[in-house]
Amino acid sequence: MKRHFARAFAGLVLLGGISVLTSCGSAAEAEEGESTPQVKTTTVQLEKVEQLATFAGNIEPFEKAYISSAQPVRIGRILKEVGDYVRAGDMLVQMDAANYRQSSVQLENLRKEYARLDTLYTVGSISEQQLDQLKAQLDVAKTAHANLEENTVLRSPISGVVTGRFYEDGEMFGMSPVADGRSAILTVEVIDPVKVVVHVGEQYFTRVDEDLNVTLRIDSQPNEIFEGTVHLKYPTVDPSTRTFQLELKFPNKEGLIRPGMFGRVTLGFGEQQRVVIPDLALIRQAGINERFVFVVENGKAVRKVVEPGRLIGSQFEIISGLQPGEEVVVAGQSRLLDGTEVEVSR
Repeated sequence: MKRHFARAFAGLVLLGGISVLTSCGSAAEAEEGESTPQVKTTTVQLEKVEQLATFAGNIEPFEKAYISSAQPVRIGRILKEVGDYVRAGDMLVQMDAANYRQSSVQLENLRKEYARLDTLYTVGSISEQQLDQLKAQLDVAKTAHANLEENTVLRSPISGVVTGRFYEDGEMFGMSPVADGRSAILTVEVIDPVKVVVHVGEQYFTRVDEDLNVTLRIDSQPNEIFEGTVHLKYPTVDPSTRTFQLELKFPNKEGLIRPGMFGRVTLGFGEQQRVVIPDLALIRQAGINERFVFVVENGKAVRKVVEPGRLIGSQFEIISGLQPGEEVVVAGQSRLLDGTEVEVSR
């Protein structure tokens, strides 16, 4: 009986040992499988990529005039309303003319007096000094009268649309700021064309010229692309922001673009040869906003920091960090570290 029990116990121990060896072998095989991750790769090449840069800006009138008098005077009559189109030279506001009429009478009297003294000077009855003194008074009166005339009948200096009215007929023009921190009875704006002022990074300074390809998109016309031109490039760079101002001009015959709207301007700098990679290959390092990819070299995954450019469909333009012909991992990156041995599944 004891012999049978001993044999049974020895059999169980043997079976247990075989089981342990078998399980160890499976674990070792699993471990060996996990140590060589499988990845998918693609070989990157150079492609022609259009160099575009987008900037946001507010749409402004191409020109804006603040119609006001140079002195506080009662408003006689405002001849135009908001929305009216006016031409340069059109009369917009008639101010109170009492001072102007009084100045006209004084000027006419001085002219008559000068003509009388001029006759007397001709026959030698008065000195040249007396005539010159009256001539100086007459010149001062003419200047004052012209100034009163200019500030009694207010005309538009530009052709455009009346966009603001800040007084009513009969009110006293007080010269207080009412529009953009300036005094005005009316405002007139040129809205065909319009302009957009954007602040562009200094790296683009030498690449901006009059032939630059310029387009504009606005939220109110999402399916429209408006083409424009460079109107003015500021000659200096702001040292605090490292940007320079650029004024862009856009025709607006149909009136779809309005001052005050928000616009997105795209500047096209032509095409350049760039390395492009699938967007799945690009990884963002959390916390520091670093972008990197894994490249397979000699059977190992090598981590490379890259500078991405534009996203074009499902591919990223790479400005720096990669060379054409490199084998970039596009799937299986989650298990990779720099230097990990990999098996490429093509």
